[in-house]
Amino acid sequence: MTPDLLLRGGTLLRPESKSRQLSGPTDLLIRDGTIAEIGDDLEVGEDVPEYDASGKLISPGWMDMHVHFREPGYEHKETIATGSRAALAGGFTDVACMPNTDPPIHTRDVVEFVRERAKDTSVGVHPIACVSKERAGEEIAEMADLQAGGAVAFSDDGAPVQKAGLMRRALEYSSMLDRPIINHMEEETLNPNGQMHEGQVSARLGVDGIPAASEDVMIARDIELTALTGGDLHVAHISTARGVELVRRAKARGIPVTAEVCTHHLTLTDEAVEQTGFDTNTKMHPPLRSTADVAALKEGLADGTIDALCTDHAPHASHEKAVEFNQAPFGILGLETAWGLIGRELIEPGVLSVEEAVQKLTVAPRRILRLGVPEIVEGDPARLTVFDASTEWTFTEEDIRSKSQNTPFVGSTMVGRPWAVYSDGQFIQHNEE
Repeated sequence: MTPDLLLRGGTLLRPESKSRQLSGPTDLLIRDGTIAEIGDDLEVGEDVPEYDASGKLISPGWMDMHVHFREPGYEHKETIATGSRAALAGGFTDVACMPNTDPPIHTRDVVEFVRERAKDTSVGVHPIACVSKERAGEEIAEMADLQAGGAVAFSDDGAPVQKAGLMRRALEYSSMLDRPIINHMEEETLNPNGQMHEGQVSARLGVDGIPAASEDVMIARDIELTALTGGDLHVAHISTARGVELVRRAKARGIPVTAEVCTHHLTLTDEAVEQTGFDTNTKMHPPLRSTADVAALKEGLADGTIDALCTDHAPHASHEKAVEFNQAPFGILGLETAWGLIGRELIEPGVLSVEEAVQKLTVAPRRILRLGVPEIVEGDPARLTVFDASTEWTFTEEDIRSKSQNTPFVGSTMVGRPWAVYSDGQFIQHNEE
């Protein structure tokens, strides 16, 4: 435990303030896990450890609202403990974990199990429960009971809610419970055997494609159902240009819809499958799309159509990925590379400012999930991320803290590093030179 700590000379970034402006370098004193004092040249006793934060930024702790920690049932891929370790290394103090576990998070006891296991970590792990029982898409789950157990949202992620009637009922419940429905946007009958984005690259490679239309059709359906029910819809891992435009128009109509985008969908295109010789670490769901889609995603972030940044952190054991492309599971790691890719793909090119990127990692996900946003003010609990947005570094296998290794970014140049987090009375440093 590190109940007392002095962060010396850091620059505070408060995304909840009206201006979201950076402050000048200052000191931040933590006592018993609470922000005790903020000011210049603070004096403390020798018993209080100090951390030199000069040249670094300090923001409220980041949140990834879309991760897979695999427990219970798939602990050979990841556990809540190892996933939390990866989150801390990536600068995240909080995550929301998806329910495609075994058993799924479809009953209150599984929600409570996840929350209990997370107590042994310094990460706030917020369970997302199922929309349907067993994630089978046939019968709606006991949503009120799941919420009472601690569920922050509802999703059958990885198993799209195909039946419009079931989705309508779920959205009606969402309006009563004030919790979003997060759908994996895919009309599966349009791509029953798809392995990658349907386009010129898939045709050239002779691989069954997943058309962008499969995502667009489902987004359009769910937007109209949201308009009908007054529910609360969140679009998971949006990946298509048309999808971005559908969300943009829905917001203009006043329909309560939000959206997130994954860092890998902002970084790679379907050409990566060909360029890497069918590396299974380029296989994810939704798939890597076209260059035009990537450009539209960045535009959607810049104009506020897309609310949050996330990773869809999806660990798989090495032997599961070491098969032919068509046989490999979808998904890659994301927590450890998130900020380095955001810096490289969004901040350095000027798509987002540092303040805007941090807002999409702190305020937006918590607002969507109805969670309190930590603030950097005296008297509040300390929940902080220490980082910069300019350090260039190369991501290596040694930087992976997940139990699995499935990432295409080993050897890639990153821009910006998370250096440390303070969470639940613990100060955890990473990447110190």
